[in-house]
Amino acid sequence: MAKTPLSPAAWIDAGLDQLSKLGPQALRAEPLSRHLKTSKGSFYWHFKDVPAFQAALLAEWKTRALATLAEDAAADGSSTDKLIRFGQSVQADVAGPALRAWAQADASVASVLAEVDGARIARLTDLMRAIGLKNEDFSKAAFGALIGLQQTHLDDGDGLVAYAALIDVVLASA
Repeated sequence: MAKTPLSPAAWIDAGLDQLSKLGPQALRAEPLSRHLKTSKGSFYWHFKDVPAFQAALLAEWKTRALATLAEDAAADGSSTDKLIRFGQSVQADVAGPALRAWAQADASVASVLAEVDGARIARLTDLMRAIGLKNEDFSKAAFGALIGLQQTHLDDGDGLVAYAALIDVVLASA
């Protein structure tokens, strides 16, 4: 057992990791404490209960996702670079597919996910407008492709290649 209590951030990081690997059933004190090789007491030292932990985990995921969007928006580069960087950031969100599955059964998760998705689609729409595409359906389709590539598990690391091919088609039509 660990000698020093873990921080709330360590629990949340472990929760995001386990969520991405095992799904929302892993977001309980017992499996997380086993994973972290510590006692459940450390969990309850930081979180009132499992729902409070899950709310903190969702809030942290949302904060990270929105911060990534802000960082990407502030970064330099061509329109193509920005579109590809956007795709990379969505694909790098390894908790995303598990959150989508969890959102099917939990309205609070669905609400947070919808808020982040809305911000992501708005960012992608801005990027598409910058290259002359004003129809928001292009950004919705590209975003749907990114999410679909994550969900299918067929991607084998080539999801960004497929997304880049889609962006090439979109750029050619602009």
